[in-house]
Amino acid sequence: MNKKLINRIFLSFKYKFSIFFIILIFMFSQLFAMENKILFKIEKKIITTQDILNEVNYLKLINSEFKSFDNNKIYVIAKNSLIREIIKENELKRIFKKVEIKENFIEQFIIDYFSKFKINSINELKQILEQNNLNLDNIKKKITIQIMWNDLIFEKFSKNVKINKDIIKKEISLKKTQEEYLISEIVFSVNNKKDLKNKFEKIKIDIKENNFSKAAIIHSISETSINGGKIGWVTENSLSLKIKDAFNKLKIGDITKPIRIPGAFIILKIEDKRNIELELDFNKEFKRIVKRKTNEQLNQFSNIYFNKIKKDVKVNEL
Repeated sequence: MNKKLINRIFLSFKYKFSIFFIILIFMFSQLFAMENKILFKIEKKIITTQDILNEVNYLKLINSEFKSFDNNKIYVIAKNSLIREIIKENELKRIFKKVEIKENFIEQFIIDYFSKFKINSINELKQILEQNNLNLDNIKKKITIQIMWNDLIFEKFSKNVKINKDIIKKEISLKKTQEEYLISEIVFSVNNKKDLKNKFEKIKIDIKENNFSKAAIIHSISETSINGGKIGWVTENSLSLKIKDAFNKLKIGDITKPIRIPGAFIILKIEDKRNIELELDFNKEFKRIVKRKTNEQLNQFSNIYFNKIKKDVKVNEL
């Protein structure tokens, strides 16, 4: 092989390698740019595509139904979820010196929170998170915000909770049996009656085309939205008179019309119902119903408070 041919082969190889190297650099730079692209800004907080991706992975882990949405819906839901979390975090920072909880408490809470994965330790949870491209520190932060927000709402509004304990005691004493309902919810807010009608129609379309659980993930502003709006089994004594009246007209699988609650509207679905005999500890049942009604009112105060602070928050698309 002569020297010219060797040089020609070498130059050809060098050229192809250079092109390949340039393409490789370009691909990595594009990937890096994609992962670090700024999407929007909430006050001083910058949100990137990586933040959205982390939120998507988290929502998919919590609720498998999230995976079946198209990419546009996934983006919108993850974006709104992040916005809610950041607004709450900013409010907590305004009130408290630090947004943090003792390590041993938060770790035990997280293990309980992810109990459906049947884990017994943080190391076991780490493995699950890594398989889903999630970071334990980010999860700790999310749970910390959730706990501190609930504590804030309790401190601010627990004195405003109104429960007629005498009526609860009377109902427990008189009834030997009662209905128990398996309920899911969609909580939403609107500005006027016209918006209420349009919003309800949109929700009904999503329920029909998908199911109630997916519609809750898309539309609900309640903390239960992350698990498809599922509340669980609720005894008749725990329900307000307004909801009891609505349920009397419904069968299993039916949904209520929007019911006004403080600061929002709620749509409820009866997933199942059963009649149970009240062979129970009176004090235990009384405490359970009071707790249920208290949490219900605190959730309503939470929505009111959140909507109030949200009005002053600017979300700037970049």
